Amino acid sequence: MSGSALASCGYFDQRVRVGVTRTTTLPEALVRSTRRPALAIAAAAAMAMLSVAVPPAGAAASSHSAGARCSADVSLLGFTDSLDKTTFQGTAVAGLSALALTRPSRALALVDNIGTTPARLYDVALTSGQRKLSAEVRGMTTLRRPDGAPYTGADFDGEGLVAERGGGTVLASSETEPSIRRFRLSDGREVASFDVPARFRVAPAGQAQVNQTFEALAGTPDGRVLYAGMEGPLSTDGRDAAGRGLQRILRYEGKPGNAYTPAAQYAYRTDAGLGLVELVALGDDQLIALERGFTAGVGNTVRVYRVSATGVPDVSGVESLATLTDPRAWLGKQLLVDLVDCPPSGASAKQPQPNPLLDNIEGMALGGPLPGGRRTLYLLSDDNNNAVQTTRMYALSVRLPDEARLSARALLSATAYQPGPVSGTQLPPTTVNGVTPPFQGQPIPGFSAVIPATPGSRSASRLLAMPDNGFGAKNNSADFLLRAYVIEPDYRSGKIDVRSHISFRDPDRKVPFPIVNQDTADRLLTGADFDIESLAWDARGDLWIGEEFGPYLVRTDRTGKVLQAPIPLPDGTKSPQSPDLAQGESPTLPASRGFEAMAASEDGWTLYPILEGAKTNDPDQRRRVVYEFDVRAGAYTGRTWSFRVDEPALVIGDAAVLDDRRLLLIERDNDMGPSARIKRLVVTDLDAAAPDGALPRRTAVDLLRIADPKGVSTPARPGEYGVGPLFSFPLQSVESVLPLHGDRIVVANDNNFPGNDGRIPGRPDDTEVIVIDVPGLRD
Repeated sequence: MSGSALASCGYFDQRVRVGVTRTTTLPEALVRSTRRPALAIAAAAAMAMLSVAVPPAGAAASSHSAGARCSADVSLLGFTDSLDKTTFQGTAVAGLSALALTRPSRALALVDNIGTTPARLYDVALTSGQRKLSAEVRGMTTLRRPDGAPYTGADFDGEGLVAERGGGTVLASSETEPSIRRFRLSDGREVASFDVPARFRVAPAGQAQVNQTFEALAGTPDGRVLYAGMEGPLSTDGRDAAGRGLQRILRYEGKPGNAYTPAAQYAYRTDAGLGLVELVALGDDQLIALERGFTAGVGNTVRVYRVSATGVPDVSGVESLATLTDPRAWLGKQLLVDLVDCPPSGASAKQPQPNPLLDNIEGMALGGPLPGGRRTLYLLSDDNNNAVQTTRMYALSVRLPDEARLSARALLSATAYQPGPVSGTQLPPTTVNGVTPPFQGQPIPGFSAVIPATPGSRSASRLLAMPDNGFGAKNNSADFLLRAYVIEPDYRSGKIDVRSHISFRDPDRKVPFPIVNQDTADRLLTGADFDIESLAWDARGDLWIGEEFGPYLVRTDRTGKVLQAPIPLPDGTKSPQSPDLAQGESPTLPASRGFEAMAASEDGWTLYPILEGAKTNDPDQRRRVVYEFDVRAGAYTGRTWSFRVDEPALVIGDAAVLDDRRLLLIERDNDMGPSARIKRLVVTDLDAAAPDGALPRRTAVDLLRIADPKGVSTPARPGEYGVGPLFSFPLQSVESVLPLHGDRIVVANDNNFPGNDGRIPGRPDDTEVIVIDVPGLRD
């Protein structure tokens, strides 16, 4: 399909073996990039199989056998132009729009609609060789009607392909009507066709546009489910104001070799200006999606996404997808790679491209396993039989861990007031979410930090959890006492028990500026003195607090007594609330953008406090500065890194050391409930920083899309949002993360009592502590 087409899928019941066909030298880059030597050797062996034979003379091929990094999840293993502008049995090997593997070194490629030439499949050999990828046509099958007459480009636009189990038949989708048909490979004859709902037919028969129908076709490994993806939207669905396509993916169900019938429709939103051109079905409601677009004079955009249908509703009965308001009604998608970010690797382009590696990629198929839990992913470009386009085969290494799962959940009631003086007396006496200040005691307005109750513990059953300054501002929190609570979540009952608390205080008068309880013996600290946000144990068993008013680092003993004067940033960064701000001096950091996050090294001798937001005058408003603090020296080291959030408005909610010098961060927006868009956990590595200090990033968990197969979050309370098979954490201030052992983590929220109601409208959010299993977290 010119400018926007695609098609391809893996074969049913894939049994891919990775073997060694010839001896190769272990690439140095692979040894350097692999954490375990045994895996490095295995990876080299796998590459010897994947690196496909030297292409014919004049055909380009890459030689990045160790894999050239395109993203945190994807590397380019190789590409070849060996099929470009070739012929086979008098036919042009062109217009290849779909790809399906039939065995580890063999694939079928489907031709779309080249004029009136016969519709056909090519049998393509993927041959091994020394650090090269090559493809060669070995056979051809003409696709025929039941009476034996061949289909042609005039009545069959082949776009999607599935090789069925057993190897005797294939399923092919055509955009012309659209249709899904089964063909026998022995003679190419059509032996079955499947029903297509009337509204998906091309107008005027239905609501689909010409060349915008079943571009994508995929089958699950067990052969029981087919997915047919629309390249463009139905006329009743259209695009949203941002230009994103509101598209549908049809789910068919059946048995291998028998009929498939439509069972459901899913809502899928493409990126602006792009079309859905291919799918791969991984099983368990998980997919890979290929989106592609073309801009004249600029070239192609090609992106690969991980897609989840877990808990997503059937939208068959929805007349227009434009009416969907709940983001949970849409398939979840997470970017694996934008191919423009791959190294060009010696590729050339015949027309303008943002990266010469790019072309009109339309085919995709999942190959065999690679070391480290990765898989081979093949892509294929469609040259539209055009002299300025290229038929190119790509091999990628892709990371595809299982989806994150909810393991446990416990709640603390928003109105679980703790002993202490009446609070909230400086708040307006206005009822918010059913609660009217002042409050009879000390509320727990959620947790801004959660750490082990005992240093070094990896248990989620006893935690030290710290609220922030209370009610969000200096001028309304003077009666809120700063504390950290020892809590014991009971994950069986779903409730959190508060066992005791630490009171932060300054009896030795280490704080050099006036505080609310200035003249008392204990000098209990309040929310008008500090805005405490992050917390960590050091190697001595002392506590360190990351604070936002300064921003400061505050050191206390394990009982909460301040041990030394608060430590400001040596670079002069100050917030509008800083006591150190001189008269007439301008702050360099916006309010409430200080040390929301702070991680401590595994040995407890180094802290990594992180600014929640950008500095006021930073030309890059996506930059969040990571500092390094030496606990022994009691001083900043002067070393910093830059972590870039996806959008300027996003903030860093918390951070923790995952292992070595890898950090796990919370990246979030400031919305809640159905309006929440971004609540995620991101892994970065201080040792993998660029020369300018820029840190890499890999999304570990989308906190708005967590599988709950065991029903941990159910039964739902009346009006409760975000629970069920698809669990969401749509709370405004997700501010606590704690890695446990293996791939398990704890996440908790600050509920901004009583203002947040992201879970149940009109009711103040409870504090939630959840435990998530994240396969591949430490990859």
